[in-house]
Amino acid sequence: MAKTNAIPNLITIAALDNTLAGLREDYKRATLDRADTGSDPLLFFRNWLDEALAAQVPEPNAMTLATVDVSGQPHARIVLLKGLEDGQFVFYTNYESHKAAEISENGRVALVFFWPELERQVRIEGLIAKVSAEMSEAYFAVRPRRSQLGAWASPQSREVTGREVLEERFQEAESRFEGVASVPRPTHWGGYGVTAHLMEFWQGRRSRMHDRIVFRKTDGGWEPVRLAP
Repeated sequence: MAKTNAIPNLITIAALDNTLAGLREDYKRATLDRADTGSDPLLFFRNWLDEALAAQVPEPNAMTLATVDVSGQPHARIVLLKGLEDGQFVFYTNYESHKAAEISENGRVALVFFWPELERQVRIEGLIAKVSAEMSEAYFAVRPRRSQLGAWASPQSREVTGREVLEERFQEAESRFEGVASVPRPTHWGGYGVTAHLMEFWQGRRSRMHDRIVFRKTDGGWEPVRLAP
């Protein structure tokens, strides 16, 4: 009779759980006081982003974008911040993607930046809307050509039968625009801007006594408060 491997699997799972339970960092790089943030959270965000760039944090503009579909199910994925325009956090994507469909149903979204090398996190809540076609055109024009072709080739979020389908679609896009100096922007691709009404700055501290400063948008500007960790 073949031996069952159920018990070793259980032991392995238990060992993994113990390993995960033991993972922890005691954050001690910096502090965050209310006086540090100033009165404009957007300006303070720029300062923190500049420090992440200076520290050569990998993908410092990577942010989690959380959306909610019509059933109330949240969805999250990483996108890249490509601009801070008129107080908006701007990124670009396919307007026919799952995230775009969710955005069309519910314009309330959340963003999260995490810079572990600096022991920092920024959490943002706000409303999202498409940026102007002119802004999308300007950004698309400076993308690498292969990224431009990818915007034409990928039916983002749709099921495909295999990788070869994507490769074929990319080759078709290459052939279509061969000899064309400037690849035009497809109408199904463009930018979104998130206008924040809440911004939280989190600085890791020892013993899990983290610093959390939250700004909430009011009619008179921004109201900052400190939250317990």
